[in-house]
Amino acid sequence: MKIKKIVLSLLLLTGFFCTAQNGITVVDSILSNGIYRKFRLYVPNSYNSNLQVPLILNLHGYTSNATQQQLYANFMPIADTAKFLVVQPEGTIQSGSQFWNAGFAIGNPNDVLFMSDLIDSLKISYNINLNRVYSCGMSNGGIMSYYLTCNLQNKIAAIASVTGSMLNSWYTCSPTRPFPVMQIHGTLDGTVPYLGNTIFAPIDSIVKKWASHNNCNLTPVTTSLANVSLIDGSTVINYKYFNGNSGSSVELYKVIGGSHSWPGGANVIPGTNQDFSATKEIWRFFRQYSLNQFTTLSVNENKNNLEFIIYPNPTKDAILIKTEIENITIEVLDVLGKCVLKSDSKIISMGELNSGVYFLRVSDSKTTGYKKIIKE
Repeated sequence: MKIKKIVLSLLLLTGFFCTAQNGITVVDSILSNGIYRKFRLYVPNSYNSNLQVPLILNLHGYTSNATQQQLYANFMPIADTAKFLVVQPEGTIQSGSQFWNAGFAIGNPNDVLFMSDLIDSLKISYNINLNRVYSCGMSNGGIMSYYLTCNLQNKIAAIASVTGSMLNSWYTCSPTRPFPVMQIHGTLDGTVPYLGNTIFAPIDSIVKKWASHNNCNLTPVTTSLANVSLIDGSTVINYKYFNGNSGSSVELYKVIGGSHSWPGGANVIPGTNQDFSATKEIWRFFRQYSLNQFTTLSVNENKNNLEFIIYPNPTKDAILIKTEIENITIEVLDVLGKCVLKSDSKIISMGELNSGVYFLRVSDSKTTGYKKIIKE
């Protein structure tokens, strides 16, 4: 890591106000694809390095930045009590504005790789539960979260988009597993239109796409939220599509008359709905899901039949398998159960594999055992 400094999370910047929290914000950077990429990580005082915790990627919008997004969405009070980490990555500048390359430009910046590298880097320093990593964002950050469903499905358990959409150019992309999705959008959004345009897919179509993909009930449970604020000019209808494969669901908060803004957030954008908190609802949605419920393998190693020991773990390259069984077959599987390496040697090299979570399957003619591996 290139730089590190700790700052108190009592900030008054760029017109956003956030009350004092119980944790600290770590400002740091990592090297990804030859570029130093910055981020802001909120660590609550409730964090205990002996316990695995969830991680939320909180992505800023076009022309915005990590500091603004941290304060605008303000996951910090929830993180303090629910005990999770929140990272606000920094996009890159193109034509004078900071953005996420969610299929807008070919090649660089490779923001999918950056997100993957960031998760792996944070895992080294913090006890993150890799089955409980989520992504959400505002506008371009919501678009990027959708982009991760198709391009980083092995690391993200669920996503939420606030005022974001899917681009028509990759709307048909589809992960190979169920993917829980929450969409929050205003019908009068003038930046990312609710009805879509030549760039963005219509919001109702996106929601139905994911409900169908997850094999949810296509007749949603519909709830009109109480009109708590009579001066925000908007009301809210919540649509929930339940009973998808592996327990997945899809939700839509349709803000009737809502603007391009984060509901419940600081009222710095005219037309910000105050009838509910998008931040609270996103965490309520995320906390239901774990990546391993949507993959073909479970990280529960207590079901092993064939006993063996592996080391080192995590590893940067070679894994040594120690077992009394002589004739064994060793396979390295990705989180979707696809075999990426196979060997009959008790030393197996993972140097050519990307960083992330894998499973080692060791078997003989009668029994099989699994263990999780982290490739640094």
